[in-house]
Amino acid sequence: MKTKELRQKKPLKCYAIFFSALFAVCCLLSTAVEAKIYIDITSPAIKKLPIAIQEFSGTEGKQIADIVRDDLEFTGFFLSIDRAAFIEKSAEAFNPKNWTVIGAEAVIKGTVHGEQNLTAVVSLYDTSEGREVLRKEYKGAKASIRHLGHSIASDIYQHITGEKGIFRTKVAFVAEDEGKKGLHMMDWDGTDIKRLGIKGNFVLRPHWSQDGSRIVYSSERGGQWGIYLLDFTKMTEKKVFASRGLNITGNFSPDGDEIMFSSSQDETYGLYNLRISDSKLTRITSARWIEISPAVSPDGKLVAFVSDRGGTPQIYIMNRNGYDTRRLTFEGSYNTSPSWSPDGKKIVFVSRVSGKHQIFIISPDGSALSQITDKGNNEDPSFSPDGRFIIFSSDRNGGSGIYIMRANGESQKKITPPWLRAFGPRWSPN
Repeated sequence: MKTKELRQKKPLKCYAIFFSALFAVCCLLSTAVEAKIYIDITSPAIKKLPIAIQEFSGTEGKQIADIVRDDLEFTGFFLSIDRAAFIEKSAEAFNPKNWTVIGAEAVIKGTVHGEQNLTAVVSLYDTSEGREVLRKEYKGAKASIRHLGHSIASDIYQHITGEKGIFRTKVAFVAEDEGKKGLHMMDWDGTDIKRLGIKGNFVLRPHWSQDGSRIVYSSERGGQWGIYLLDFTKMTEKKVFASRGLNITGNFSPDGDEIMFSSSQDETYGLYNLRISDSKLTRITSARWIEISPAVSPDGKLVAFVSDRGGTPQIYIMNRNGYDTRRLTFEGSYNTSPSWSPDGKKIVFVSRVSGKHQIFIISPDGSALSQITDKGNNEDPSFSPDGRFIIFSSDRNGGSGIYIMRANGESQKKITPPWLRAFGPRWSPN
């Protein structure tokens, strides 16, 4: 196997600094109170929480507060009150009467100090109880201001809902870069796009390890398709498999030591399992049909994949060893690109409807089939780590771009810039 350090590639070296900065935002707990769930996001009938987010006082205060507001609003669980209605000024002490009169049930106030190195002190108030329920101090570089804002939003979201937010997460994707396809990374909301310095004549969508430290992807280089692994902890790229034909990677096993992929090395597309630690290769399916797009379930027990064994491409589920195969999709003549939700209770996939590719969700037992897109061609769906959102690529506005939506199909919006042709997004697990 071929391993090479990537020190000579400046984009990836820059990303190493960027990747470290993400985790360098310091969050120090100053006030802790007993947990209270303000929004039960598991309830089928969720009432949005009216929340007031004041402009933070001091350096970059408005920008940080706007990031927090945008993050919380997109979840669909919060109703952000117009700042024009605020009675209390940012510098004034919290008075619950100033907020209950305008309908706010929670208030966020903050101050920011510093120039290049910022310190933000942020408080969350419960207006009905008339007290501060969360207070934290955050430190971060001005250059990483969005990470700081996302961290604040994540902590507030978790305190209010009792569940971890997605705002610190990343998306890996493929984009056209100087005439070649290259790997890129961005924040969950499409900001801070970075080149990773990984290019090939063709690069196919990446897949994350469950700990978020590595991604695996397929790339054609020198006339040969290989499967490559990028390790962020070592900042190295390693070719883990190559052969004649087309090799298209699936995702990691939960332990991170195995990947499943499809290959035409034996002249027919079949599914293989590769153990990375010792390069052990095992063919999982027979050579009688074309079988591609393997997706290992979060618990590692099942594999969703695409097969034409029934005459048309359909999605099937089998055990990891290739036994007990059953057909999952029966509607439509072309179904592909399955991807599991983090809890293993849903599978998102692509189906051709009236000549266009649309995104559907289905339960692993074949029930609860639901179409969630209907404009343009939509492909490459991937769940957020909390399972509440889906990222995907679409050409609905001309040219391929990356979009995000809630898992029920609501609030679909493009997050990549119009000048960037982007596709194959995969959401990080953390």
